[in-house]
Amino acid sequence: MMKINGYTRTCGLIGNPVEHTMSPAIHNTLAEELEENLVYVPFHVPTGQVREAVEGAYALNLLGCNVTVPYKSEVIPYLKEIDGLAERIGAVNTLVRTEGGFRGYNTDMPGLYRAMCEDDVKIDGEKVLLLGAGGVARAVAMLLADKGAAEIIILNRTIEKAQKIAEEINGYLGKEKIRTLAMDAYAELPEGERYLAIQATNVGMFPHTDAAVIEDADFYKKVHTGYDLVFNPAETRFMKLTKESGGRAYNGLKMLLYQGIIAYELWTGAKVSGELANKAYTEMKRVMNLE
Repeated sequence: MMKINGYTRTCGLIGNPVEHTMSPAIHNTLAEELEENLVYVPFHVPTGQVREAVEGAYALNLLGCNVTVPYKSEVIPYLKEIDGLAERIGAVNTLVRTEGGFRGYNTDMPGLYRAMCEDDVKIDGEKVLLLGAGGVARAVAMLLADKGAAEIIILNRTIEKAQKIAEEINGYLGKEKIRTLAMDAYAELPEGERYLAIQATNVGMFPHTDAAVIEDADFYKKVHTGYDLVFNPAETRFMKLTKESGGRAYNGLKMLLYQGIIAYELWTGAKVSGELANKAYTEMKRVMNLE
């Protein structure tokens, strides 16, 4: 059992809301198993108080913080420095204490990549359908391009948002790797082609569990693997529809696990083993009543 004393280091989560976070289950399990004198707690930060939260966390000697919606971009001006990947993505989810301020990292995308590798879902050489064009989708598009996807097609209801991401990342790459399609225009995809599809919207998230961003079974016949970044519920409607058409399907819980593990390693210098990662994953599922 963890004993809190004058030597205990604190890490936390900055966000709004934070009440349903799974992060304490990850970090407190890791700290207990590694016998680190560290505790992790969520901090609800009201709108307009991000600067005060970052400066206050530093003043209170916090070892580090995670940052969740809606503050992943808003924290950036208040950091001492930012890692290159986080800068390219334009979003920070992990703050690491350094001399004079926090350094910002993005562990979401490395976490997603580690999760996909764990699930034996490859990106290199794959043709990928990316559903959504928000901040998460932009980061995923960057990851897909970086990891060698052969083609990336962004489907979104507002085509202009998808086009903005495509233009930005194609410009960064210096070649046309990403193209766009309206969400309801999937019939234009080549006949007989099957894709890796990544669901990067919040459609289907609890409590609206009976919804999928695309309902038509004809779309899912084009999907050999569906990866939903939503993790609650454990099986989303997107996943069910993918499976019904013969595809493999995964949720975003392992992404959440690994982004947390990478953050913990940055804060403490510890190396988290596969066995310990599994213990944290089991604890997450227990807290979510998935066991």
